[in-house]
Amino acid sequence: MSDTTIANARVLETRALPKKFFGRVQLLPKGAGMRLWLRLIVEMQLVRYLSALLPFVAIPLMSRDLALPVTQAPLAMLVVIAFVEMKVLRLSKAGRARAVGEDEAARRLDALAFRARGALRQIAARHGIAAGELRLVVEQSELARIAPLTLVSVQCDQPAPRLLSLDAQDRAILAGLFDAALSERDLLAVNHREDRYIRDIAQEARAVSAHARLAAVLEKRGAGA
Repeated sequence: MSDTTIANARVLETRALPKKFFGRVQLLPKGAGMRLWLRLIVEMQLVRYLSALLPFVAIPLMSRDLALPVTQAPLAMLVVIAFVEMKVLRLSKAGRARAVGEDEAARRLDALAFRARGALRQIAARHGIAAGELRLVVEQSELARIAPLTLVSVQCDQPAPRLLSLDAQDRAILAGLFDAALSERDLLAVNHREDRYIRDIAQEARAVSAHARLAAVLEKRGAGA
């Protein structure tokens, strides 16, 4: 999540950290493929509601005798929407508990925190940030049984709450958050278990070593040569 990847960059503005996105703003990613656009459309609550009600539109078209009863069944419509939202697209409390064991969940969160702080140190060094706190915010959609949708942003509190502008190298660093050992779906299983879909990992900028800062400077000089 950055002004380099989101077309409607105004949605990135914030007055408090962590900045959250799901259910609050509509995202327009730059250069997104069809799969990502379709996944974002599924995230729109109104679209899901209308999709769940399609049978109530189709039945009257197929049978005139059923047209009046179907169109006058608002309670049935609400039941269908609730079933799709709560049973099809989300896990029950028991299902969330079975998603992953407690020990494995803790291991995955530790791995995420370790990787996140390493990424934040590299990004702080690359951007020359020496004061304040950087926060890596990983937010996931709570919808289950479909492809995970994960939003990653680097947020900082100096000189005011903001989301950092991330270049290609920054985004490459953040791409290392997930791999075969810790995938987005692995993290989502933990989030389902704890019913918590945003992770906020902080790193003090002043804790970034001089060696890391020097390495970042030399890397930039090498890239510009």
